[in-house]
Amino acid sequence: MKRICVYSGSNLGFRPEYKENAKLLGKILAKSEIELVYGGSRIGLMGVISNEVLRNNGKVIGVMPKGLFSSEMVHKNLTRLIEVENMHERRQTMAELSDGFIALPGGLGTFEELFEMLSWAQLGIHKKSIGILNISNFFDSLLHMIQNICTEGFMSKSNIKLISISDNPSLLIEKMKIYIPPIMGNKWRELSCK
Repeated sequence: MKRICVYSGSNLGFRPEYKENAKLLGKILAKSEIELVYGGSRIGLMGVISNEVLRNNGKVIGVMPKGLFSSEMVHKNLTRLIEVENMHERRQTMAELSDGFIALPGGLGTFEELFEMLSWAQLGIHKKSIGILNISNFFDSLLHMIQNICTEGFMSKSNIKLISISDNPSLLIEKMKIYIPPIMGNKWRELSCK
């Protein structure tokens, strides 16, 4: 894994653990010589992780739509800033540049990005590792919902194996390094979650 795309909030959240773990993940990426690909912002958890990677002599690629956000939000000290036309192109570019994806706590945009990568993996568009850093149980309700989607017959059990989950950044990276994509089977016939 040479590059990991991290989806995270443009806010810090209320718990100090969110910021602490974003910093720890940034440090681990840099020390592991894994480049960070992210949305290009200098604020929130996005800014925390990018600053930590840079502070530890790592490389950071930011992808930002032209003119969509105020210029104060754009991180000015990145290894590389790629400007794109719109949000769709942003997500596509980040996906193409990355060997894996990690979701940290965040808002609607973070969930949109995570679910797009999960959907693409389900459809076989990519076979890259997708991780969730479940800081302070932030994603518990989401993981419960995903299990319920399976239980209620809208998704096969193999889709649950698309996600690597940990509350520890180092362990999550290790899980992602050894990830083997599940055999997906027939989406419309194999729906048992038992």
